[in-house]
Amino acid sequence: MAAGTFSHFALLLFVLSWNSALCSHHEPHMAGGRTTIVHLFEWKWNDIADECEQFLGPYGYGGVQVSPPNENGVVYQPSWNNNVKRPWFERYQPVSYKLITRSGSEMEFRDMVRRCNNAGVRIYVDAVINHMTGDIGAGHGTAGSYFDPSVPKYDGVPYGPDNFNKGDKCPTGSGDIENYNDKIQVRNCRLSGLADLDLGQEYVRNKIAEYMNKLIDYGVAGFRVDAAKHMWPADLSSIYGRLHNLKADVFGDGKKPLIYQEVIDLGGEAIKSDEYVTFGRVTEFRYGMNLGNVIRKNNNQKLKYLRNFGEGWAFQSGNNALSFVDNHDNQRGHGAGGYGSILTHRQSRMYKMAVAFMLAWPYGLTRVMSSFSWPENIVNGKDLNDWIGPPHDGNYNIKSVKKNSDLTCGDGWVCEHRWRQIFNMVKFRNVVLFDAVANWWDNGNNQIAFSRGNKGFLAINNDDHQLNQSLQTGLPEGTYCDVISGNKEGNRCTGRSVQVGSDGRAQIHIDNSAEDPMIALHVQVILFSVYCVHKFH
Repeated sequence: MAAGTFSHFALLLFVLSWNSALCSHHEPHMAGGRTTIVHLFEWKWNDIADECEQFLGPYGYGGVQVSPPNENGVVYQPSWNNNVKRPWFERYQPVSYKLITRSGSEMEFRDMVRRCNNAGVRIYVDAVINHMTGDIGAGHGTAGSYFDPSVPKYDGVPYGPDNFNKGDKCPTGSGDIENYNDKIQVRNCRLSGLADLDLGQEYVRNKIAEYMNKLIDYGVAGFRVDAAKHMWPADLSSIYGRLHNLKADVFGDGKKPLIYQEVIDLGGEAIKSDEYVTFGRVTEFRYGMNLGNVIRKNNNQKLKYLRNFGEGWAFQSGNNALSFVDNHDNQRGHGAGGYGSILTHRQSRMYKMAVAFMLAWPYGLTRVMSSFSWPENIVNGKDLNDWIGPPHDGNYNIKSVKKNSDLTCGDGWVCEHRWRQIFNMVKFRNVVLFDAVANWWDNGNNQIAFSRGNKGFLAINNDDHQLNQSLQTGLPEGTYCDVISGNKEGNRCTGRSVQVGSDGRAQIHIDNSAEDPMIALHVQVILFSVYCVHKFH
């Protein structure tokens, strides 16, 4: 397929993702031309509400993926690792569907959703519906509900032993998944020892739908469905069919919640993402893994190969995909990719290149990560500290996010979404949304540039020598602020500026030793000349 044909085909698929039929669960229902989700991992509800009003709304973010809001088990010095104290993954061990966690109360959650919607920012809930807790001992959850995983029983729902998959459905002696090439094991056996719900039961389906509908009625816009590959597609389809429409006073009549399903499909296992796309999007893990390999130059990968990145690399169709560079799992070496491929905030220079490319490229629904830091301790390829939870006080209450005057965060919160190179590219994506890739240029190696129609332009230099080239930007004549190195403030640039001629060309210079070896321009950061000001009067 010719490059020009491919770019228009990719754009068509991208546009379809924003114009899905009303009966679809693919549409994100973002406000006012917004395009991008940020995962505020382990943030408290009150902090998220403040962030929607003070930063996300004003800076053009479209939505927030929030940590699971339902009651979870309290994991503190479990028998299998006495060092573990209130890990992040306890949020993925449900005890009930009551809305009380370390992130806040039900009232605080509901208020957050209202405030974020009012700020033009949607809320997407991380829904953990495949399972309940693992072997963390009997006890009480974050809302006080009693549970005993050895039975198993969860009084706060309630679920009893008859609501879980048993030996007649799971063929392994351990009861856990032992072979990922056996669909029955993957979907009927325990994932890492977690009590596996029998979603074929009407009672279980109704309990899950009741939980999700409560969140919909509070005003959320959709869900990330955790561990979707471990549930039968027919069971999920049945649950989704029970969901309410979104709140009409916020989203309009007849709108269905967005659903994006965690399906790790790298092509080598029995479960395929194609099984899930008829009723929602899927998380395209190959996107971040392959983009990381290209920017790391693994196996002689080069930026020039990104010319048809997406469907041309045999990824899921863009209108079915959620695209991301890293997530809370694989930045810890879990899930797909691994340390040698996945880029995270720890490799900040390469990471910013990857995120900038993702936000400039018309593929999928984009999500950026907002992390907390932890001290890595990698032994034999595994981080022994991968369990460490969010910043907390002496009683393991999550700390509020400290925000500095320069927009960065402190006290252990990384806040990648507040990095200028990332939030400015979120705005870039909003500006160029429906314009196709054009004016592709590469040097045959690791220098690339392209425009999005006549709305935006990105150039990246990942070579070991400078880029100094006259390039077609596709932009109207004028002086533009580079949004990677700075911002447009009034009628001046705080970073670099680029002059585009009447023919759309500009002399692009990017030193290979630059802190951020990129230039990004779009039509909303053009400087007005005196002539233009007089002309408009």
